[in-house]
Amino acid sequence: MINEGVDKSKRQFLTSALTVVGAVGTGYLAVPFLAQMQPSVKAMAASAPVEVDISKIEPGQLIRVAWRGKPVWILNRTPDVLETLKTLTPQLRDPLSKESSQPVNTTNPERSIKPEIFVAVGLCTHLGCSPTFRPEVSPPDLGENWKGGFFCPCHGSWFDLAGRVYSGVPAPTNLEVPPYRYITDTQLIIGEDNQQEKGA
Repeated sequence: MINEGVDKSKRQFLTSALTVVGAVGTGYLAVPFLAQMQPSVKAMAASAPVEVDISKIEPGQLIRVAWRGKPVWILNRTPDVLETLKTLTPQLRDPLSKESSQPVNTTNPERSIKPEIFVAVGLCTHLGCSPTFRPEVSPPDLGENWKGGFFCPCHGSWFDLAGRVYSGVPAPTNLEVPPYRYITDTQLIIGEDNQQEKGA
């Protein structure tokens, strides 16, 4: 017989040793492969919530911050602007934000947690251009119906100062309101919301 005189314990030892070495080698190969599938530190930071101090934003002033690679606008609206928003309902496509992406706690005419502070993603809902902030009333290039808002120069969409889209323009929905919450009266965090998002 071929197997006569073969030391079976030696064969078992060699088989076990090779199995262990193979498993360790496979582990060494798998670790870098699996590690490269994890998001990078830069990618994780890009999607992290952003904390913003709003204490120095003057009435009527707009500031911009970046969140998830998108521009986010924070506007301190004046009492006059808040009054004007109430008069625009007949001209708007979705005045009550029934078809728009926003947190539940901002589904109101002002589209905000606090009426004076408006937070929105600064990208047109038509093709993603960035509208310009046009707070002036009745400028010559936009006409007497313009009561202040955001104008998209790419295809002419109009949004009021609550990010609500006007009827008859290419943009299909209101500007997106990102999830956000207040940490204090003067600090908010974009990217976190204790409420469930509507339309997301």
